[in-house]
Amino acid sequence: MTEPPVTAPFVPPARVTAPPRLTERFPALFPVAVRVHRARRRWQWITGDQEWARTRERDPLAVRVEKHRSLLLRQLGESEMWLQHNKVINLRLASRRVDGLLVRPGEMFSFNKVVGSCTRRKGYVPGMRLSNGEAVPGVGGGVCQLANLLHWMFLHSPLTVVERSEHSFDPFPDKDRVLPWGVGCSIAYNYVDLVVRNDTATTFQLLVEVGDRYLEGELRADSELPHSYSVHARDEQFLQHEGRIFRRNEIWRTVIDRRTGRQLGEELLKRNCALVKYQPEGTQVVDVSD
Repeated sequence: MTEPPVTAPFVPPARVTAPPRLTERFPALFPVAVRVHRARRRWQWITGDQEWARTRERDPLAVRVEKHRSLLLRQLGESEMWLQHNKVINLRLASRRVDGLLVRPGEMFSFNKVVGSCTRRKGYVPGMRLSNGEAVPGVGGGVCQLANLLHWMFLHSPLTVVERSEHSFDPFPDKDRVLPWGVGCSIAYNYVDLVVRNDTATTFQLLVEVGDRYLEGELRADSELPHSYSVHARDEQFLQHEGRIFRRNEIWRTVIDRRTGRQLGEELLKRNCALVKYQPEGTQVVDVSD
């Protein structure tokens, strides 16, 4: 069988090949670093001149822009299932903070400002949290799934993504995956965030709910939009480099005229590359080692 071509020279991500950070070599320093990052972000919130979204509207706005739902429980292994069930509890708490929120013209949405810190005092429990590509218990774990859903809906709108951080590992196979790999979000209160800005004259509304099987969301607007959007992955590859497997792809967005259905253009949103934490099955892995 002919191997698929490698579309560009492969360079492992710097965050994977870089020497261990100071907090990795001296774990006792990690809480100090977190406090510093949080203090810096709080200062930015206090001194910045941004208008943050905080108004809610119970009744849905007139126009549906995008609708999406994601499966709450994925069969990843019996040892992780209790974390996933706890994740559902956390998602219910976080979703209540987001549901009905309006993002008006000129306003910015911050996941961390809206949801807040996920603490035991607020009812959050240990759920699935990713650490170095492994599922580990962490209070509030699993709220990233809500950020993932919101980010996917934002990509199907004219809202501008200002800040978004992704996981540096691909931890699980694609079983039950609906969205393209590489469009997820990493969240850590309050300095790793999902932030969007409304540069339009349209007011948008976020509606989210935890159902029996799915986390369900809608992005709505107060008026019809001239464009719709299609988001997809290209150049999906698994590459082996010096004994480790990496995954990479590109995320593209197509802009479509709602009235005519004609494609108006497309844009590259993101190039992804991450270390794979499982053995890919049913797909070819190309060896690109020197």
